Amino acid sequence: MTHDNANPLNDTDSEAALAYAEERRDNIRTFVRTSPDYYIRNFDRIGASARFTPTFNPMAGLFGPIWFGARGLWSWALPFLILEALAFVQIARGLFGDLGAEAMARIASIEGTLELRRRQLAAAIEDNSDKVDVYRRTVESLEANIGGIRAEAEAMAAEGPTIALTGLLILLLAKAAQSITANWALEARFSDWLSDRTIRFGMPVRQIVFSAVFMVLIVAAAVMHYSFPDRFSLLSAFPTDPVIRLDGIAWVEAFFNWAVLNGEPLFDGITYCIRLVLDALELVFVSTPWIVIASLIILLTWLTAGVRMAIYSGAFLAYMGLLGFWDKAMTTLALLGTAACLSILIGIPLGMFAARRPRFYSFIQPIMDFMQTMPAFVFMIPVIAFFGTGKPAAVVTTMIFGGTPVVRLTVLGLRGVPESVREAAISFGANKWYLLTKVDLPLASPSIRAGINQTIMLSLAMVVVASLIGAKGLGEDVLEALQYANVGQGILAGFAILFCAMILDRIVQGGRR
Repeated sequence: MTHDNANPLNDTDSEAALAYAEERRDNIRTFVRTSPDYYIRNFDRIGASARFTPTFNPMAGLFGPIWFGARGLWSWALPFLILEALAFVQIARGLFGDLGAEAMARIASIEGTLELRRRQLAAAIEDNSDKVDVYRRTVESLEANIGGIRAEAEAMAAEGPTIALTGLLILLLAKAAQSITANWALEARFSDWLSDRTIRFGMPVRQIVFSAVFMVLIVAAAVMHYSFPDRFSLLSAFPTDPVIRLDGIAWVEAFFNWAVLNGEPLFDGITYCIRLVLDALELVFVSTPWIVIASLIILLTWLTAGVRMAIYSGAFLAYMGLLGFWDKAMTTLALLGTAACLSILIGIPLGMFAARRPRFYSFIQPIMDFMQTMPAFVFMIPVIAFFGTGKPAAVVTTMIFGGTPVVRLTVLGLRGVPESVREAAISFGANKWYLLTKVDLPLASPSIRAGINQTIMLSLAMVVVASLIGAKGLGEDVLEALQYANVGQGILAGFAILFCAMILDRIVQGGRR
């Protein structure tokens, strides 16, 4: 039994597929603007497979990075630009460069010395001096060196065709790679454009001009610099004036002198607060009998991280005590505790305030980037100028280096609280304080604890650096070992610092689990 009428569902599917295909072709025409039929054909081939599908784009191969830049594919344009610049440099060096220039410059330098030694030899022969043989051997040695260097220069000059052919091979390979990958890269950008129409499409004239000028200038500068070294001073050294640097130094010193003179009450107040916390912790850790401190640390480790870690903590503490590091380890913990406590007391409220204020967080982010990336030895200079040397300056240095993770991770944790949970709490009548203390902080606590842990670890990493400005503790032993090449003392003190870090890490991480 046959049916004369076609299945209406199949007709509907066919019409939908045709409509989708036509819409895709229209989108490709809008996106590429040039040679739409060529790109429709190749995009269909590429889209039909999840793997890389090689195609050939002659325009991409001909214009290279300029084509990629004009299409907005800068992540592809820059690597290909480097390859082509390298190829053109090799070609220009091989064909036009003076490959023996450096060797000839060495010969010119040696010839000046040779001429002087020849005059000395002639004078010694005339005076019948006993140094005639010495001068003669020196002259012969210099002449032999010149001959060897001249042979080296000739050999390098003979390598010109090989260098040029190598550059040509690199250029051809780069052109082939660009031709094969161009359509695949452009199709990936087209897929992104379908979901985000703010992505630039087509080939605007302004973008073509910018890409061409940029690429040509880069390649030309590289070719001139490497092919003709020292001929263009502007390419060899940045144009500057020593007066600029001297003026900058004078301005910085004037600013810090003004800050020290006018900010003395502020710095004295900060030093007083640090001293209060530091003296209290030193009283607890250093003056308290060792058996009390050890018992408390082991008990706290057992409560937070379990029995096994408590046993390890006891072994670590025994290591410090038996090797004579107990007092210095407790001094280190007091210094570290002061820096970490102040960083946490400042960092968590600051992170809570910045979490719901994007503009404020965007303002403090560069400051935190500066604090984390600037080398410790650099920001120790103004710290010493403001606070002098000693433990308060070491605490401030440690806070600058280790205080930012707790702020960042507090912001990250609070911003990661699901909005649906917050809206549910608000719908049940929760006020801001209840929302903060019963919803936001408990859900963000894993991230906040991770920030506290990172602050403690980074603060402990500053132990050795802080010893340079008068901080006592285990870092002092490591510093002495560095100064006197005492390997044993440095390794043993380093293990003591490591064990302090492990104890603190397990206490904080155990609480998070």
